[in-house]
Amino acid sequence: MKVIVLGAGIIGVTSAYQLAKSGHEVTVIDRQQGPALETSFANAGEVSFGYCSPWAAPGIPMKAMKWLFMHHAPLILRPKIDRAMLSWLVKMLSNCTSKRYAINKSRMLRLADYSRISIAELRAETGIAYDERMQGTLQLFRTQAQLDASGKDVKALAADGIPYEVLDRDACTRVEPALRHVREKIVGGLLTPKDETGDCYKFSGTLAGKAQDLGVNFLWDTTIKALDIESDRVRGVLTSSGWLAADAVVVALGSFSPLLLKRHGIKLPVYPVKGYSLTIPITDATRAPESTVMDETYKIAITRLGDRIRVGGMAEISGYTNDLGQARRRTLEHSVMDLFPGGDARNGSFWSGLRPMTPDGTPVIGATRIGGLFLNTGHGTLGWTMSSGSARVIADLVSGRRPDIDTTDLAINRYQ
Repeated sequence: MKVIVLGAGIIGVTSAYQLAKSGHEVTVIDRQQGPALETSFANAGEVSFGYCSPWAAPGIPMKAMKWLFMHHAPLILRPKIDRAMLSWLVKMLSNCTSKRYAINKSRMLRLADYSRISIAELRAETGIAYDERMQGTLQLFRTQAQLDASGKDVKALAADGIPYEVLDRDACTRVEPALRHVREKIVGGLLTPKDETGDCYKFSGTLAGKAQDLGVNFLWDTTIKALDIESDRVRGVLTSSGWLAADAVVVALGSFSPLLLKRHGIKLPVYPVKGYSLTIPITDATRAPESTVMDETYKIAITRLGDRIRVGGMAEISGYTNDLGQARRRTLEHSVMDLFPGGDARNGSFWSGLRPMTPDGTPVIGATRIGGLFLNTGHGTLGWTMSSGSARVIADLVSGRRPDIDTTDLAINRYQ
């Protein structure tokens, strides 16, 4: 079949690769000049199969109220007259119950664990290199209350058979030796040892090259104008370079997916939540992380990428804005220098990207009511984590095969 993939971020590139492996004639369309130049460009560097939770959780509404008044706030809300923002917020709040949290986390872990297997197989077959490390994620707790509250995550990890370790202060310093310099600032942590780290931009670029070797055609600097739909079936895509025929189309446009789909009567509850990152050179390796440390207080990930540290996080709900607020940079600098002062934060590279968030945390993967139109979007902060598994799922569905995991609760019809 002729398959067009819309978007060349981490989700679009992995989808194209798996579709080409399945024998399809694949074209990828993107408005940028190359792969992974938007949300995938400078993300936190985590591949978090275990540290994988929906933002909508019990207690979040009360925490969110407190965060809004913190000096180094993990959440920033800029209200505006935006029906999509209000609808998304209401739906997210409805998922902040123990019952919904357990359901949402379980299916996220199912997809993440499948991705863990898939990316390992991808590495074995391609030899892809991307500053990767396989040393896990340490969720770091500065207070006893945070450590106690991790019980719900431990319960979910245990239920799904995901390896984990609850660590005291001394055990944290054994996992991340640089923490011995600031041990009095922490009380414990939760280690998910199967998690990985790396440079998503390097990964995406290299994999795009592998996809081209399989025959994938990438159309850069090309604007997507509309889908060509006739008799409730997709026939092609109208672009700035003309019309392209397709037997199937996969929408992998991240936060911009709902803007395209609403023109065709599909309401996709995905909304952009802006995140920030700071990439700094390491000046003292003895005071730098070995893998990823998740600072629970500020919701910031601190990741080792070769001779650099990537500091990423925060959630800013402000619509489709991509400005770089200096207050956000100061929060990133505070978190990393408070724990790992082994980098030159003043000379760091500051960046922001729009994460495509669903109200329940789970991406939307699968067919739509329009024949031949498939979605692979809404992965939020876990795009790279879930990308390899999501790509295999979408390749199976487009090819008419039954995926290796249950996908009935991943499609858009779960919102209807």
